Amino acid sequence: MSEVRTYRGMTAEQLNSKSIDEIIELLPSRAKRSMKRGLNPETRKLLSRVREARAAVEAGQEQPAIRTHRRDMPVLPEMVGLRILIHNGNKDYVAADITVEMIGHFLGEFAITNKKVQHGKPGVGASRSSMYVPLR
Repeated sequence: MSEVRTYRGMTAEQLNSKSIDEIIELLPSRAKRSMKRGLNPETRKLLSRVREARAAVEAGQEQPAIRTHRRDMPVLPEMVGLRILIHNGNKDYVAADITVEMIGHFLGEFAITNKKVQHGKPGVGASRSSMYVPLR
């Protein structure tokens, strides 16, 4: 038996039937404030790409890749079910499959920006302590 995922007591279908103004009122305060201030051109472009991808999926086509640097965009109900590639600041993109639980969070929360530190051999300029390590 599969569990129906909801956001604030509403399913994804019910949320998609609402207008953008009604959806903004359901978001947490920080996301609500950023959406009420309006969308800049880059965010509008991302939203249009999301709508094109949603139309392609509903038409039975393969979803086009949505790559974005907009880490400050809140997840909206129309993004649910899509895969968005979010830039992590390290020259690559992290794939995020958007679910109902992600609504209201920012895209940047799903693409970690730091990498695991891999220390190499001590050498010139590595650190102060390596100053005393003999270099071949």
